[in-house]
Amino acid sequence: MKKNIHPNYVEATVTCACGNTFTTMSTMNEIHVEVCDKCHPFYTGKQNLTSKKGQVEKFNKKYGFDKEAK
Repeated sequence: MKKNIHPNYVEATVTCACGNTFTTMSTMNEIHVEVCDKCHPFYTGKQNLTSKKGQVEKFNKKYGFDKEAK
């Protein structure tokens, strides 16, 4: 590798919008993020799964398949 062309790799403090902080290695001293593993809905179990109930009925109604065959 060439000398004096690579950035310094230092210990960085990551700060989340929720207030959680942790350290990692980076070329920057401080990193600010919006979500982390402590506040992200997927990791906290607060994820709102959309219900697919009624989608088939909606499709059938839209294309006229909801009426009984005569």
